[in-house]
Amino acid sequence: MTDTLQDAGRPAASLGRRGYVLAILVLVYTFNFIDRQIVGILAVPIKADLGLSDTQLGLMGGLAFALFYTSLGIPIAMLADRWSRTWIMTIALALWSIMTAVSGLAQNFWQLFLARLGVGVGEAGGVAPAYSLISDFFPPQERARALAAYSFGIPIGSALGIVFGGVVASLIDWRVAFFVVGLAGVVLAPIFRLTVHEPVRGGFDAPGAATQPAAFADVVRTIAGKPSFWGLSFGAACSSMMGYGLFFWLPSFFVRSYGLSLLDASLFYGAMLLVGGVAGIWLGGALGDRLGARRKAAYAAIPAVAFIATVPFYVAGILSPSLAISFVVLLVPTALGLMWLGPILSAIQHLVPPNMRATASAIFLFINNLVGIGAGTVLLGALSDALQVRFGDDSLRYAILAGTAFYLAAAALFLLSSRRLDRDWVR
Repeated sequence: MTDTLQDAGRPAASLGRRGYVLAILVLVYTFNFIDRQIVGILAVPIKADLGLSDTQLGLMGGLAFALFYTSLGIPIAMLADRWSRTWIMTIALALWSIMTAVSGLAQNFWQLFLARLGVGVGEAGGVAPAYSLISDFFPPQERARALAAYSFGIPIGSALGIVFGGVVASLIDWRVAFFVVGLAGVVLAPIFRLTVHEPVRGGFDAPGAATQPAAFADVVRTIAGKPSFWGLSFGAACSSMMGYGLFFWLPSFFVRSYGLSLLDASLFYGAMLLVGGVAGIWLGGALGDRLGARRKAAYAAIPAVAFIATVPFYVAGILSPSLAISFVVLLVPTALGLMWLGPILSAIQHLVPPNMRATASAIFLFINNLVGIGAGTVLLGALSDALQVRFGDDSLRYAILAGTAFYLAAAALFLLSSRRLDRDWVR
């Protein structure tokens, strides 16, 4: 472990080198989301094999992961502001991959719950350090696009997890899906460590920018006086309640309400998520860099407008009696629902100095994921259970429609935050 906190003598990385670093970070994030979201498509055979309810599936897919993922994220990020971020990410990748493989050994609800909890422990060190690394590899005017490109790991990983899980579960066994993706992540970990160096902290920021480790109390004091940070954090949490809930439950919705096989549902939703997700994330990042350069409020206003626009499309797509029409219509809100990532993540990086970025990102992720992952999946599952007596297999349809209210709440919080962004921005 020879990386120092900062190698001041190392020059800025070349364009090709930065491209490689971003590409492998996307690959790691892709595995992050494959391991995180594969449970969504495997929920159907897991439920049948282990005899689980929708509420138990929601707890396993949400709370089991979020419990330690959120609580450990902040201390690990504090370490990342002081120590090698590449080493932290390598250890995290290896741990969550091992626990994903262990998930395939579960014989009951509690064994699978604990295995998914272990995945959350590993993934606690996978994202906030990456945000900080990207901010030190890319200049401010490119960060929204770089963070948007990094966020491609969300739709790509989710789509691959859903498709791969559906194919393997249909042709072989759901346990094999856990084994394969877990072991693949173990193989990637040493490759990441050997090929990604630790960049200079604050190398692209203004001369004199703080780079020495900051105490946690100083980070809290810094963000406490910035209302925009809290508005963006809780707005993202509201959107994630719907976003993570959809990632988990839409495959089951297509099986129950449209009569698709598990394999067809995985291909159907995987294609929707990949096409719509990548397009939406890149559009959000490009608009953030372009419009945000003129007016900082745009970083929050762009996703707010996108969230408002998702609601009528979700209503039309979810209620459509035609599977083909549903696919076309749902592509639009899938894209709009992920446009927030580039602009909001870039804004969070600019609300604190370089030496606080990983810790501030972890506090943001703590709020976002504790509420979003911890509550969204189980809330939609519990609502589906409550509506089952009345709507039968269509109960998920109406639970999802009710969940669109979270996007409207997120839009309201982002619009309020946009009024303070320029004042809170660190220049």
